[in-house]
Amino acid sequence: MSIRLLIADDQRLFRQSLRIVLEHEADLKVIGEAGDGQEAYEQVKALRPEMVLMDVEMPKLDGIAATRLVVKERPDIKVLMLSAYADDERVLHGIQAGAVGYIVKDATPEEFVKIIRAAREGTDITSPYLANLHPVVLARLRGATTAAGLSVHDSELNLSPREREIVDLLVQGKSNKEMADQLCLSGDTIKAHLQHIFRKIGVSSRLEAVVFFLTGRRAS
Repeated sequence: MSIRLLIADDQRLFRQSLRIVLEHEADLKVIGEAGDGQEAYEQVKALRPEMVLMDVEMPKLDGIAATRLVVKERPDIKVLMLSAYADDERVLHGIQAGAVGYIVKDATPEEFVKIIRAAREGTDITSPYLANLHPVVLARLRGATTAAGLSVHDSELNLSPREREIVDLLVQGKSNKEMADQLCLSGDTIKAHLQHIFRKIGVSSRLEAVVFFLTGRRAS
């Protein structure tokens, strides 16, 4: 049976190109397209796809908010986030909103097809960054896990009390602005703290840092 897909992206050319690629596969069927998050939510209710390919950034309603609505309305539907960047911090929010994974937009056609099929089978595989993560990592991300267990790293990393607060919020998926508001700090101060934390653990992005603090290891 074909996998019934809805593509939600505000770039028409990308949507149409992706549709052509996917419909070359006998087991994939694109049943609809949406140009913004609100339309995606409405199309889900009308067309009842099995899976939605959801861009993280769209007008009217962004992909994260739309994912949250879709998952609440139809928990049986699987959402894969689409992002232009492998280290897009919004991917974390998307997974926490209920997405099963994500695909970088410049992935090869083979990667798109492989990830869609794996998602249908319930296999945690995302491209390219999260592909090698243990399923428990994605499970924790989706559960908005707090960083309560970070004490295991404190003696090794020498995190300051402020840095531990920031790491706790980072793992929860908070943005720099949300961290700044909650801790009564400036955005520049939060950014400086994050860069210091990244240097301590030897990573260069928010996604890598979250993986490290959830698993105790750097991403491979």
